[in-house]
Amino acid sequence: MKIKKGDWVQIHYIVLNPEERASHLPEDTKKVPFEVRIKGFLEDEKAEIGDIVTIKTPIGRIVKGKLEKVNPKYEHNFGEPIPELLKINKDDLLAGERNG
Repeated sequence: MKIKKGDWVQIHYIVLNPEERASHLPEDTKKVPFEVRIKGFLEDEKAEIGDIVTIKTPIGRIVKGKLEKVNPKYEHNFGEPIPELLKINKDDLLAGERNG
């Protein structure tokens, strides 16, 4: 697959290595690097997965990192529904607001 300038991509880079992290963090957190994955438009003329590339994010930031994916999708969510909250009737909530 040809990856070219302007393609939507995802890069990865390490912001802080474990020894650079704050001392007040939990032990399991301090043991791993602080990593970033970010999406943007490839600035390089051409690239391959694994190359160090530069991207421009939708808000205009220029960021450099290792190319991981082409046309990455957004995979975040708010987790599983909470059963107790699903039982709440929105009309009851609104009635409470109307009644003060």
